[in-house]
Order: sequence, then C-alpha cells, then structure tokens
Amino acid sequence: MHQPPAVIEALTEPLDIGFAGERPWDLRVHDPALYGDLLRRGSLALGEGYVNGRWDCDALDQLFTRLLRAPASRSAAAGFTARSRLLAALQRWLEGTINWQSRRRSFAVGKQHYDIDPRVYAAMLDSRRIYSCAYWHAADDLETAQAHKLQLICQKLELSPGMRLLDVGCGWGGLAAYAARHFGVEVVGITVSAEQAQYCQQSFSDLPVEVRLCDYRASELLELEPFDRIVSIGMLEHVGRLNDRTYFQVLDRLLRADGLLLIQTIGSHDTNSALDPWIDAYIFPNGRLPSASQVCDGFEPWFLLQDWENFGFDYDRTLMAWWLNFERFWPMLASEVDAKFYRLWKYYLLSCAGFFRSAQGQLWQFVLSKKSVTDVYRSMRPRVCELPDFAAAMTL
Repeated sequence: MHQPPAVIEALTEPLDIGFAGERPWDLRVHDPALYGDLLRRGSLALGEGYVNGRWDCDALDQLFTRLLRAPASRSAAAGFTARSRLLAALQRWLEGTINWQSRRRSFAVGKQHYDIDPRVYAAMLDSRRIYSCAYWHAADDLETAQAHKLQLICQKLELSPGMRLLDVGCGWGGLAAYAARHFGVEVVGITVSAEQAQYCQQSFSDLPVEVRLCDYRASELLELEPFDRIVSIGMLEHVGRLNDRTYFQVLDRLLRADGLLLIQTIGSHDTNSALDPWIDAYIFPNGRLPSASQVCDGFEPWFLLQDWENFGFDYDRTLMAWWLNFERFWPMLASEVDAKFYRLWKYYLLSCAGFFRSAQGQLWQFVLSKKSVTDVYRSMRPRVCELPDFAAAMTL
C-alpha cells in the first residue's frame, strides 16, 4: 500500500475513506504519483486515474456517496488545493463570458456522448431506450419504472387526442412514441444526435411522429405553428446559463397561449458555476446543472410555475439498474470496444449514482403555463392505469 500525503489523509479521514482497500468504498492506489496529481488537478485527476488503472475501488457508488455527502466534502471531491480553487474561480468567470453552449457547439455532446456504439445504450437502457431518470413509484424493475415516468409526464401535460406535442431533446423517441400511441397526439421531436434521429426515423414510421436533427434555436423550428404542449426531458442541462432565457423565450414562442410546458432536469442542491471537470471533459461536454434559483430566473419572464416535483433519489436507483445491465452485456462488447471504455463507463455511472445518493444531485419535473392562463391547473400525482393504444385503433 502506498501511504498518502498528510494533506490528503486530513481531507479523507473525516469522510471515513481509506487507501488500503479494506472496505468496499476504500481506494487501492497502484501508482503513488496519483497523490500529487490529485493535489494539482482534483477530480479530473481522480477520474482519469481510475480509467487509466492507477487506482481501484470495489464500490465506486459508495465512495462517491461518502465524498459528496459530508458538508465539507465538495472541496475534497472537486479539488484539494488553492490552485484548484483558483481554477474553479476562473471557470466561473469563463462561464459568464464565453457561451459554451452556442448553436455552433450544440452538436458536440451529440457526437461525443450519444453517437457512440448504439449497442451500449440498447443493452443498458429499457426497451424504449429512455435515457433519463425513471419513476420508481410502485415499480420494481427498470422497464416498469420508465413506463410509469412516461405515463406521469403525459398525464401532467393533460394530453388528449388531436393535440400537437413538441419534444425538445427527444432522445431515441420513447416518450414521443408513447404519447402518440397511448394519448393520440402528433409529435415533433428534435435532437442533436445523428444516431438518435436516424433511429427514430427508422423505428416510428407507423406513428404520427416526426424527428428532426436540429438545435432548439434552428429557424426551421421557429417557423412551425405553435404547439398545444411542449416537453423537454434531460435537455436543460445542455442549455447553459447564458442561454437560459433564450431557451425559455423560444419555448414561449412555440407554445400556444393555453398550452402547458413540462421540463425534467437534473439540478444541483445549491448554486454553482459548472459541471464536474471530468464529466465535462469525457461525458457531457459543455453541460451544467442548474440550481432551483437559476431555473426560476430563466423562465420567470414568460411562464408561471404550476407544479414542481423532486425525485432525485430515484436517479440513484436508475443508474444502478443501468450499470447492472451494462455489466451483464459487456462480455459481448469486450472484444470490439477498448477496455478503457469499460472503466470510463463504470466510473461515470457509479460516480453519478453516488452524486444522487448524497442528495447533492436533484431530479426535478416541473410544469409551466403562460402568464395569460386563466384555467386552474391541478397537480397530477401517480395514477397507474390501462392506457388506450390510439395507433392500434387507427389501423382497425
């Protein structure tokens, strides 16, 4: 075992984290040079060190829960020195001056994260390929929990046959297809992932679902007639602080006066400047996690808040289900995919599980209406019921 420097021991001892690997959440450091790298580059060195095999841990999710749960642990997870704090301050300044989520950069996350080998997502996710937090109320498995989430969204939006729904950040089209099939609506979805757009176009030709490869600011989208309902799941994280008001202004233009807008987003338990440096570099480039105050500041000029629900702990369970699926499937990929990808993906999924388990990570679903609305909105809570299949009915 390599003995860590006293400054690192001082930071990890209150968190009950060791370096001998005696407990599942302890680190086993194989390269003593890692300690100096941690002091210089913080969480970026931690993530890169794991992917490159410089250290191991039997339970990454438990390690990150401990790193992030303690009140003073944010500095231990994000950086260990004054130099790291200086870099964090510089990052905050850059976020306020450089638009990392401009239209030109908006497709970067699609290419880096969503356009990877599609077999990874096919194995990891449920049958609809829903890549967002599931809703585990009255559910014991991922398939059911994701179906409950889709049903809850459609019920909160009060969808009914003949409505037009815009899905901003539609992913692999699971929600769009569900809404068309069970609620009889027409759907336009947009995505910045070429793989997702192609998958949707090939998979839902029998449904009134149209998917476009474009950014939410694209002129072709703004030229469409206003929609009855708009939904955006897991998209606000990619919008960026400088674009919050542009995003909500665009959605305001695309929503009818009596329409409803539902947003689901990961959120931060407090206001901070930027995403974790390792996640930003290797998983979600140019992302951010908004705080509650930042979310409200973004939509305030155009919308009224009608409903807000937090089920952040459900994301821990969702990520662990994804990890188990990925681990089971890995032997079929191992001969064709770089072995480092396994460690990268494991670190990503399990560190994020610890993030939500620590309660620093939140998962919000909120419903907005325009300020001109006159009808009363009643908050929808879980109501699992048999749903009609409008797609099947139209073929009879």
